[in-house]
Amino acid sequence: MSLRIYGLQAEQLAEPLGLDRPRPRLSWKLDSDRRGAAQSAYRITAALRRDDLGEPGRLVWDSGRRESGDGLLVAWEGPVLQSATRYHWRVEAWDETGAPAEPAQSWFETALLHRADWTAAWIGRDPAELPPVDPPGGDDVAGADLVPPPLHLRRSFELDRPPVRARLYATARGIYEPRLNGARVGDRELAPGWTEYHRRLQYQTYDVTGHLRPGPNVLAAVVADGWWSGYVGFDPRRAARHYGDDPAFLAQLVVEYADGSRQVVATDAAWTEGPGAIAGADLLMGQIVDARRHVPGWDEPGPADGFRPVAVLDAEPGPLVAEPDHPVRVTEQLPAATVECRGPGRYIADFGQNLVGRVRLTLRGAPAGQRVTVRHAEMLAGGELYTANLRRAAATDVYVAAGDPVEVFEPRFTTHGFRYAEIDGHPGDVVAQVLHNDTPFTGRFECSDPVTNRLYDNIRWGQRGNFVAVPTDCPQRDERLGWLADAQIFAPTAGRNADVAAFFARWMRDVVDGQDDGGAFRDVAPVVTLGREAAPAWGDAGVIIPWYLWRTYGDRQALAHAYPAMKAWIAHVRRHNPDLRWRRRAGSNYGDWLQIGADTPREVLATAYFARSTAIVADAAAVLGHAAEAAEHRALHTAIRQAFASSYVRADGTVAGETQTAYLLALGFGLLPEDLVAAAAGHLAADIERRGHRLTTGFVGVPLLGPVLTEHGRPDLAYALLHQDAFPSWGYSIRHGATTIWERWDGWTEHDGFQAGAMNSFNHYSLGSIGDWLFGRVAGIDQAPGSVAYRELLLRPTPGGRLTWARAEQDTARGRVACGWAVTDDRITVTATVPPGSTAVLELPTADPASVREDDRPVDTQPGVLRAGPSPSGLTVGLTSGRYTFTAAAPLRETS
Repeated sequence: MSLRIYGLQAEQLAEPLGLDRPRPRLSWKLDSDRRGAAQSAYRITAALRRDDLGEPGRLVWDSGRRESGDGLLVAWEGPVLQSATRYHWRVEAWDETGAPAEPAQSWFETALLHRADWTAAWIGRDPAELPPVDPPGGDDVAGADLVPPPLHLRRSFELDRPPVRARLYATARGIYEPRLNGARVGDRELAPGWTEYHRRLQYQTYDVTGHLRPGPNVLAAVVADGWWSGYVGFDPRRAARHYGDDPAFLAQLVVEYADGSRQVVATDAAWTEGPGAIAGADLLMGQIVDARRHVPGWDEPGPADGFRPVAVLDAEPGPLVAEPDHPVRVTEQLPAATVECRGPGRYIADFGQNLVGRVRLTLRGAPAGQRVTVRHAEMLAGGELYTANLRRAAATDVYVAAGDPVEVFEPRFTTHGFRYAEIDGHPGDVVAQVLHNDTPFTGRFECSDPVTNRLYDNIRWGQRGNFVAVPTDCPQRDERLGWLADAQIFAPTAGRNADVAAFFARWMRDVVDGQDDGGAFRDVAPVVTLGREAAPAWGDAGVIIPWYLWRTYGDRQALAHAYPAMKAWIAHVRRHNPDLRWRRRAGSNYGDWLQIGADTPREVLATAYFARSTAIVADAAAVLGHAAEAAEHRALHTAIRQAFASSYVRADGTVAGETQTAYLLALGFGLLPEDLVAAAAGHLAADIERRGHRLTTGFVGVPLLGPVLTEHGRPDLAYALLHQDAFPSWGYSIRHGATTIWERWDGWTEHDGFQAGAMNSFNHYSLGSIGDWLFGRVAGIDQAPGSVAYRELLLRPTPGGRLTWARAEQDTARGRVACGWAVTDDRITVTATVPPGSTAVLELPTADPASVREDDRPVDTQPGVLRAGPSPSGLTVGLTSGRYTFTAAAPLRETS
């Protein structure tokens, strides 16, 4: 097969509806069954109509043939883009022989690119028209904290003919659901998401052509508090109203006709606001619905009882940006695995999986006024919901039935983290709806060991549950903040599982916006009440994640945007620590958070991160062409490294604190004199063995465990930790029913039961950062140190432990990469897939390099093999693109 072009993206999104970038970047991926296949040239053409792509005289841009092997983030060089315009684009490519590939095409549509495009004004509830507080049953979930109810807004308008195209541009101060003529518009949840609202408020674009009809129409919306004015965080001094006191709505419907004329319906004084069935809604607390109060037809043409004029709050739209990444959606529906009756009218549903989202309850035959309460929890204690770890989050939804034969309760303005739901008041069909940012899942790991597979599934579920608008630390309690250390620790694993390029690039803008004038990042982004300077490893996310986006996706733009903030962070730390040991201005200095049975000195950890971030800034400066700044930071890194060694490393290779994390940081960040590396690795191994193959690492140390042990010749110990099921370990939580990653090793133990509810999440991805090692060393997919976006692969499959086979695949920015191995009797089989345009170095683990064969022939005689030579693990083979299967004598290994 010649080249196949696939995976076309504009600004790292497939067919995005509503881009506001003046020069969007275009990308594509390549595939081929033929070894050595590579792109040698490409051509991009663009037109306003799909059918015009083949007509040279009708193109809006023709790049011409460009000699390049790359299809990664190619900037638009055509004419200035017009607002609200769809552009169709096509990629042609030629392989290394000059043969053409079958062209591929896609489209993107621009949003409103100029301030003058907006005519809408912010509208909200008239303060003089606040409805009376009268919760259903006289006692709502969280008292007066859930009132006033969400906005129910509507606007009637007429169309005199069918439109050929219609777009709705909408956003909210709060979270909103748009409706047209009685039907919900789109499938986004919790829109517009959470950003630094005063710096940047996202709006969404919807194709609503099919919702409109000639004659009367009604555009409507429900708007709840969300992050804008609802509960978020855990600071009792500022529990809510972080950005404003009340929700508001901004929308603009643009209708186009066949003759080129337009009609605009925008939020203004002509809108009305009225009562609705939702009596209260809050992200943390829950949602209350009294179906008896539903106003029939309120969002359809015709009169609507009780609606009154809105207040125009602000004529200026403010800092609007088009939504730049994948929205939150319902991605899966899980029926209850079991539903057990626990008393008259009271049931506990177990969905068999800790998840994030909501319960959809279908009631049949419930009498009018019947009150149904749904409470949520991650765990059971004594057969009942364990809710101590929710803290102030009520996580309770209430429905009062209207008396219809069939009623559906689906609270769309709240979200919960749960496995169990208690339903009190009426039996019904219960389904859990899973919500998260709909980042495409592009990677998969599997192996012969069911427990390891369960661990990997737990990691994926933790990612799904905590990528909700921002990368949260936990989804169930009164917090749900974008903690920086958690995100930077888990980012490499996240990118193995899914395409998180746009998600992290968007969130990094909040991280940078949160930086103070002195250069200090904050612990969380967006910043709510935790305004203090970030701690070591926390603030360093502002350096590490932009570099990660460059290395993994080739996103130079994200790196360039963050670079000034990255430099400022290093300057901040250096200014306050002239001796280059980070001991002052370290924020809360959390250390190796939730380490167990150990106490890594905080200044050792801090100084190690100071060194690592400085090295990254030096590399980033070089990439961006700032040679003098690169040299300056390289010299600083050398000095910090020397300060670390002289202050914390002894002549026998021990590192201050002598904890696993202390050794992991020193080894993993390259901070030791070369002559002490082996001794330090030995001390690390001895500590693990002395503890009976148990770890002591917290958040910061965990991601280094597998890679450092494997790199320094002890994969047997990495596997021993992987397979451990005694406390503390991943296996211990799995043995006790975990379906996600726990926040802490001792979240629940046989000897002590539940940890203190003040901080005890059972869905928290940080300790799942081992996932990067499962891909990178167990299955073997990695890239060379200087490689960007997997151009130069480093494939190092590492058999070990009780595994007899393992494999992984990733759809990278360039195409599909796969690697795996299987041991049968005394032979090992290794498979590898290298995408067109990439090369690979494959380290074949074998006890007998001469035994390596492909198709029963010596490896160095095969097409696509560039070179072969001995390596410490067996045989190193250089590969071009293609699919390969090698067999060899099985490696000698220790099992644990």
